[in-house]
Amino acid sequence: MKRLLALIAALAMVAAACGGSDDEASAGDGGSGDTFRVAIVAPSASNDLAFTQSMVDSVNALKDSENLEIAVTDGTFVVDDAAAAIRGYADDGFDLVIAHGTQFGGPLEEIVKEFPETAFAWGTSDNNKGAANISAYTVRSDQGGYVNGVMAAAITQSGVIGVVGPVPAGDAVLYIDGFVNGVAAANPDATVNVNYIESFSDVALAAEAAEAHIANNADVLTGTAQMVVGATGVAKSNSVPWFGTQSNQTSLGSDIVVASQVYHWEVVLDDIIAGVRDGKLGGEVYTLTLENGGLEIEFNDGFGLDSAARTAGDDALAGLTDGSITTGL
Repeated sequence: MKRLLALIAALAMVAAACGGSDDEASAGDGGSGDTFRVAIVAPSASNDLAFTQSMVDSVNALKDSENLEIAVTDGTFVVDDAAAAIRGYADDGFDLVIAHGTQFGGPLEEIVKEFPETAFAWGTSDNNKGAANISAYTVRSDQGGYVNGVMAAAITQSGVIGVVGPVPAGDAVLYIDGFVNGVAAANPDATVNVNYIESFSDVALAAEAAEAHIANNADVLTGTAQMVVGATGVAKSNSVPWFGTQSNQTSLGSDIVVASQVYHWEVVLDDIIAGVRDGKLGGEVYTLTLENGGLEIEFNDGFGLDSAARTAGDDALAGLTDGSITTGL
């Protein structure tokens, strides 16, 4: 009996030891069960219904499935402030630091050299600066711009459409060029007036630009970047239809927002996070498109879009997705 009890105890110890080994392997195998720390540094407010919110929403969409710990520093429109935040998160040992702003590329190029074992993501840009620990991300915003332009051409009655642009760079200029080409493809006789206010954040200047467009007979408006809250306010007070981009902007005017191109960064973040878990810190360039689901046109059912305009938009959306039509860019 004593020998039997001793044998049972010995077997139990072996089983416990084997179980501990399996648990340790599971904890360190890079699976989504491990807490993964992500930091976002962005130029505007997290709830801007534009560029910054598109990234914050996307990271939060992955929070549970990827077991993410998320930190956000927003409102860093001063590049030096952004650089300090990026460096601080890297120094704190975050697994991935997202520099969400084209303008952050200069300082980031130097910061990554200080932290070669830290993974960084930067966009929008199609250039990872040759760094093994930068994942660059960009977006074919011209695709949604084209779809919005086709629908804008279908609903304008004056034949004049206004665009409020920020700084002509990155996804902003691509969206606007796509929008202009979409209008031209659907209605060559329509006029599109584009006004770049040379600021991503000047709400008052965006409002002035929208007012100028309406004074010049524009009866449909669009724009991009966080300053569009100024332009949408003017559109709402004048009952002028608005086409949004980056995030769903319906809440800025449920009676005037027709549709919004929405960025789903989680499509590329999935790959970036998986790579970092496997030891790949960067070196790639990722692009959101209609085809890969990174871009989506979200319609505002409360607007009451004319069926012919909706059909034109759906046809453009289908053609761009399957490659049968292009934006010309």
